[in-house]
Amino acid sequence: MGWLLLAPLLLDLLWPLFIAAGLESVQIVPGITVVTPLDLHDYPYTHSLVTSLFWSVLLGGGYLLWRHDRRGGLVLGIGVFSHWILDFVTHRPDMPLYPGSTTFVGLGLWNSLAGTLVVGVAMFVAGVIVYARVTRARDRVGGIGFAAFMALLALMYVGALFGPPPPSVRALTIAGLISWVVIPLAWWIDAHRGSRTVTTA
Repeated sequence: MGWLLLAPLLLDLLWPLFIAAGLESVQIVPGITVVTPLDLHDYPYTHSLVTSLFWSVLLGGGYLLWRHDRRGGLVLGIGVFSHWILDFVTHRPDMPLYPGSTTFVGLGLWNSLAGTLVVGVAMFVAGVIVYARVTRARDRVGGIGFAAFMALLALMYVGALFGPPPPSVRALTIAGLISWVVIPLAWWIDAHRGSRTVTTA
């Protein structure tokens, strides 16, 4: 579960690092979209089309070289790039094609709260169901811990949608850096779960 969360979240996990380093920037503009108050006008190294492909190849290729697992590397690479595709659907036209590009894309689903909720909740529920069906808890951490972790992710999503705007870019950056904690948590919980054995008559 750690790898499967790291891949689609990688671009957003890198983003606060690039903001903290002064390589990218963001502004808080309440009302800029219905869903998020963030003016994402400057993130070419984490969220442009070309660099998203670069991060996809980096994680997927790195995993392949490390584990010699082609399928795993491919899944992780696709997982990373899936973030750009979903952002293309949700963002207003603020996503550059490459660093320095003057063309920005985005279909603007974030201008519809209902549409955002339908898509986001459906993907989250489907992911939880699939993972729960192919794994089983080995102990209380794998059972109760897994349920608590899913509740935490759901609360984070609800807070992002319905909570107040961040008080400052600095606070937003710190929150983004803290969000890295979900990855080791996922690895820890996953270590307390095992694959379900499928039997046939």
